[in-house]
Formats: sequence, structure tokens, C-alpha cells
Amino acid sequence: MSRLTLISHHLCPYVQRAAIALREKGVPFERVNIDLTDKPDWFLQISPLGKVPLLRIEDEEGGEAILFESSVICEYLEETQVGAALHPADPLSRARHRGWMEFGSSVLSDLWGYETATDVEQLEAKRKTLIAKFTTLEGALADGPYFSGSSFSLVDAVFAPIFRYFDVFDRLGDSGIFAGLERVRRWRSALGERRSVKDAVGEDYPRRLMEFLNKHKSILLGLPAAA
Repeated sequence: MSRLTLISHHLCPYVQRAAIALREKGVPFERVNIDLTDKPDWFLQISPLGKVPLLRIEDEEGGEAILFESSVICEYLEETQVGAALHPADPLSRARHRGWMEFGSSVLSDLWGYETATDVEQLEAKRKTLIAKFTTLEGALADGPYFSGSSFSLVDAVFAPIFRYFDVFDRLGDSGIFAGLERVRRWRSALGERRSVKDAVGEDYPRRLMEFLNKHKSILLGLPAAA
């Protein structure tokens, strides 16, 4: 059996995707967190883009391979590891799921702008963009509890880290982003209860995210609702 090491960062949502997939597959792995503001030399030597996650795969003969990009890592795990299927068997449904995974990446891009906004106008613009994205998702969701029904999939692994941000943001006030989106709200709740999702971050995740907001002088911390 190959030895798997997930090169990680405490907050990275892309790392969380891979960690969730590994746990859903029941695959033993080691997790090594690095400081992205002071990247070690050994990491830069094996990471073509200088980003996490990386999956180091070491075989019994001493060979080693490095995978980068969360979607590639998740697809590799789906193709090589036993355990519950995380993609639909039907090619058309599988392709559709891959499209929604990319949609999740676009939500993360908007979410970055939302959490790092330093003025009210910028925050409101990103808030409206996020509302539009989640409204689109509301129309795409099945009856639940997960993206396409009763089976947990890689689409769920992509969106669980997105919803986790709001577990912290909600403490600062109600953004109204999920208002009226009952399917999205139920989906968020179901993902938050999943063991693989809970275990994808450390107990210090909320503190670290608050430190991130402080570092970036996020307007979220200065709103009246945060008092």
C-alpha cells in the first residue's frame, strides 16, 4: 500500500477538499501543515505552483510521486482508492458534477473578495455576487441532504469548506446571503454534520480565520453587528 502525505495549510479550502475525500475513502494519510508566508525550501522544490495542497505518494519500493491541484488529487483518489464512490457512474452526470466543482472554485474566488474587503461598498458588491451564486445553486440542488441526493460526492467536498467560512462569519452578524435559500441552508447544515467535514480542519480553525481577517483589515470586523 502506498503511503500518502497531504501537504497542507490550516485554513486552505482546497486542502480541505482533498482531506475530505481521503477520509470519505477511508484512506490512511499523514498531514503536514506549512506556513504559506514562509514556504520551506523542500516544499518549493516539489510544488510547481508553490501552492497547497500537494499529495505525496510513496510506494513500497521507495518511489515517490507528487500530485498538485485539489481537483487532480480528488480525481486520483476516486480512480485508485476503494470505498464509497464520490462521482456518479454515469458519464453525463459525472461531467455535470465536475462543472459544479468548478463553479465552487468561482464561489471561493468571490468569497476571497468578500472576506478581504476593506470598505462597505466592496463588501456589498461581493455580498450580492455571492447571493447570486447561491441562488443559482438553489435551483440546481436536489431534495438532499447532499448535492444530488442521498450520496455524498466530490461536489459536496468542494462546498463544505465554503460553508465553513460562514460558521465564523455568522458570529459577526447576519449577512443575509442565504435568506430564502432553503435547499442551500439544508445542504449547508447536512455538510456541517458530516464527520469527514468536521475532521478536515483543526479545532483552532475559527481562531486562525479571525486572525486572517484581522491581518487583512477586513471590514467584516468593523461592522456594527460585530460589536
